[in-house]
Amino acid sequence: MKLIAVLALLVTLFHQGYSNSLDSCVGRCGYGTDSAFSCQCNPSCERYNDCCSDYIDTCKEGARSCKGRCGEKYNSQNECHCNSKCPQYNNCCSDYADLCDSTGGDGGTVITDSEIKAISETLFALDSNKASASELVIDPQALVHDSQTSSQTDLSPGRLFRYLDEQALFSRPTFAALLAVLDNYNRMTGQTEGFTAQQLAEQETFVRETMANTELGRELFAFLYTKGVYASEAEFLQDLKMMWFGLYSRSSGKMDSSGFEHIFAGEVKGGKVSGFHNWVQFYLLEKSGKLNYYSHSFNGPWTSYPDVMGMQFMWAGYFKQVGSAIIGCSPEFDFAMYSLCYITRPGKQCRLSLGGKELIIQTYTWDNSSYGNGKKFIGSAFPATPSN
Repeated sequence: MKLIAVLALLVTLFHQGYSNSLDSCVGRCGYGTDSAFSCQCNPSCERYNDCCSDYIDTCKEGARSCKGRCGEKYNSQNECHCNSKCPQYNNCCSDYADLCDSTGGDGGTVITDSEIKAISETLFALDSNKASASELVIDPQALVHDSQTSSQTDLSPGRLFRYLDEQALFSRPTFAALLAVLDNYNRMTGQTEGFTAQQLAEQETFVRETMANTELGRELFAFLYTKGVYASEAEFLQDLKMMWFGLYSRSSGKMDSSGFEHIFAGEVKGGKVSGFHNWVQFYLLEKSGKLNYYSHSFNGPWTSYPDVMGMQFMWAGYFKQVGSAIIGCSPEFDFAMYSLCYITRPGKQCRLSLGGKELIIQTYTWDNSSYGNGKKFIGSAFPATPSN
């Protein structure tokens, strides 16, 4: 009798489990009527009153979400999609990046937001060339509301950078390499950029010094290598050189711009400053009297360097409404953060973690021309400062 009872119980449990699998819409939303199932999960079920009990929650309220749908097969009936191809066809659900992650690089490897935050914390800890409090002193002065950033009013009588120990910082190889490259550009768009053999060599030196000759740069490569984005360090360095220094046209069909010029050196387009997100360039121009600091609309939560600010300033007659930058970091850290975000989150917001505090980098791709096998140049990348 005991054996019969046990068998009966097993049969009952199996039947319940099998029935439950036929009475759920998980993984079935939008598919046609199937008589093998005891209930249906398509729009017709509402008319015939044979929807599964979880149809509303799973298929209707969840129709615009990737919750529980990551990696599902393509179904033309779905309002949005949650598979690896949806970024290519621009039909992902709005929470795809958060719930299913995004694809980084050309290898198709998934790199999660948590992995990006973890590697950014590692790089933050490795920034041994950043400025110390004794090497860099800033004076933010006037803080303005977002509604005042366009006023073009000088509210700060002094310079932003009160003191910089140039001897200590600029003698370091990565700073020296940055200084050599910053003065190679014409800030006006619409005018063709041309480089001498020495200037091209300076670009090579900058990439090598920041990414191959620092522990921070080697750590970034190791991360991207383990994720399958790059097969070798040589490929990594060459791709960085192309995406950052490859020329393209922002104005008048002239080869007048690059990601590096736009972000690190700054440009002028349409009568105003465009790009310009590097603190060293800001310091140099302010010191020379070519840049006048007006105010800031954001100052990050960090109490030591690197910090993040959103600044208003005039650059030799051209105004920048909000120029955000990571302040006090090393060139390799700046270059690594923007590169990490562009490679893993091109054209999107990239969430980093620095000392336990979140920093969002916004990246933009340049879609009008490409390099290599259809790769996109960097259009822009900068710290996204929150509203105040």
